[in-house]
Amino acid sequence: MKMIMAIIPRDQAELVLQALVAANHTATFVETRGGMLRQAQTTLFIAVHDRQLDEVTQIIRSSCRSEPVVESAQEGGFREPIPAQQTLGGAVVFVWAIERMDNY
Repeated sequence: MKMIMAIIPRDQAELVLQALVAANHTATFVETRGGMLRQAQTTLFIAVHDRQLDEVTQIIRSSCRSEPVVESAQEGGFREPIPAQQTLGGAVVFVWAIERMDNY
């Protein structure tokens, strides 16, 4: 088994949850805040069998969007957009092995 922890922007979390439920997966979620800009996030915890890992990560990937951060710089009296190295949105996904899972 695997544990997936996906950190998703709050405005995209509902879409991810709906897609997971539609594919018969469940998730536990908590509201979190963090990152460079201290934005509100939703963190999902999803336990899956090894064979379901690719399906669930694909659902997360296809349900989230990311956008490059654009900053403005003063150059010759004009403000031109300069793409930065950071992106906003999208999901950060961690996966680790679960040795045992019990339901009580």
